[in-house]
Amino acid sequence: MKKLLALVCTLGIAQPAMAASISTLQNLGQSDFRILSEDLGAALSYKPVTPAAPLGVTGFDIGFEVTQTDMSNSAAAWSKATNGGSPVSNLYIPKLHIDKGLPFGIDVAAFYSKIPTTNISLYGGELRYAILDGGLAEPAVAIRGSFTRLGGVDQLSFDTKGLDLSISKGFAMFTPYAGIGEVWVNSSANVTGVNGVALSQSFTQGKVFAGANLNLGFSNLAAEIDKTGGIRSIGMKLGFRF
Repeated sequence: MKKLLALVCTLGIAQPAMAASISTLQNLGQSDFRILSEDLGAALSYKPVTPAAPLGVTGFDIGFEVTQTDMSNSAAAWSKATNGGSPVSNLYIPKLHIDKGLPFGIDVAAFYSKIPTTNISLYGGELRYAILDGGLAEPAVAIRGSFTRLGGVDQLSFDTKGLDLSISKGFAMFTPYAGIGEVWVNSSANVTGVNGVALSQSFTQGKVFAGANLNLGFSNLAAEIDKTGGIRSIGMKLGFRF
């Protein structure tokens, strides 16, 4: 477990030093801005990293999470948007994630993130309802509404909203899960782009994800792979779930 903790902490500080801050969106045209917004939509949209089963009234899930998103499609646009910063092939996003169980199969969750070597901060949350609680013979099924909002970047207003359906089935300490959904992205620059073009994009991205949760008594490990708009993210969360 100490090795796993070290791995997650390492990922959390592994952001390349050349990632740089988003501060020169005026260097982008509309096509570059769209590509960058698509990659950011995949990276910054909500990642549950948790099974569908409700926690219950006394339940908590508290953990440190790191997601890694493939940003290779927008590498050139990222460089322009960060005043000539080196292209970023993967964006690492560390998060503090808290999930609380409520009555009637309802869970609420929230997270906060500050991405190292960038000016990006991020927060978001979810409201989840278990259509089926799950048990020995049946899986848990849940519907989730979520949102995220970008902070720290003066030149960019960016938020996402999501809706997904997930299913999970516990086997002793091990609980695999999967889901499908949709993400709505709103991205708008507060500066004009090349040749005075207004930079604004609103679009949807399909989402599929799968993962597994391993409860080890005093600690909990969850891992998830996500494809939003066909762009891959991998996440890991280490903490406590009870």
